[in-house]
Amino acid sequence: MIRPEGTRPRGTAAAIGRSLRLYRGAGAPRAAMDALYRRFVRPDDLVFDIGAHVGDRVAAFRRLGARVVALEPQPGPMRALRLLHGRDPGVVLMAAAAGDRCGDVVLHLNRANPTVSTASPGFIAEAAGAPGWEGQVWDDRITVPATTLDRLVAEHGRPAFVKIDVEGFEDRVLAGLTQPLPALSFEFTTIARAVALRCLDRLAGLGPYGFDVALGESQSLRFGRPVGRDAMADYLTGLPPEANSGDVYAVAA
Repeated sequence: MIRPEGTRPRGTAAAIGRSLRLYRGAGAPRAAMDALYRRFVRPDDLVFDIGAHVGDRVAAFRRLGARVVALEPQPGPMRALRLLHGRDPGVVLMAAAAGDRCGDVVLHLNRANPTVSTASPGFIAEAAGAPGWEGQVWDDRITVPATTLDRLVAEHGRPAFVKIDVEGFEDRVLAGLTQPLPALSFEFTTIARAVALRCLDRLAGLGPYGFDVALGESQSLRFGRPVGRDAMADYLTGLPPEANSGDVYAVAA
């Protein structure tokens, strides 16, 4: 969910309002999003949303009839999630991050653009001076509780689908998974391609997976069929920097 460019409002509340307009306003691509996730999610399935932000994916999964466990470590977005989904018995909200171990993690906050807040110092370093990332400032940090995908599975059950969108920390999230799952997605960015390649390697080590990819917020799969780890790695490596970001989808073979 990377949108670093453009004019950003000052202050966390204004920035959350911007996110709500972008991702849940009248122009949000609900029908396309539902059509994409319908490939992976069925009624009464369990879904994990890791990095839920303001919950546009939570809303999509609920429209498809799935039950959702949603993690969001930032206080501002979590307040929005509680207002929007806190009374829904089909949604479990957790004010936490996910990583490779349980405990605490330092979250670097971008208060003007909370969509790019991150637990990865390497991600911040890669953004410095990168085209399209000018003016991004991670101006605060907080310590937040962290769990793992394995712990979530033990506590809530095996999900049919996991969405991971954590700004350069995706490989650490997958390092906390030691069992293959039916399907999942992880975000990638062209400023941190090595993270995506480590994610592909991790999944390939867990079991046979086929991959596809959607660029940006297109909600459209590029290949339309599963491709192997090497083909996906070649595709991601060959993308121009201005492609910016997208989501890789992995389905167990």
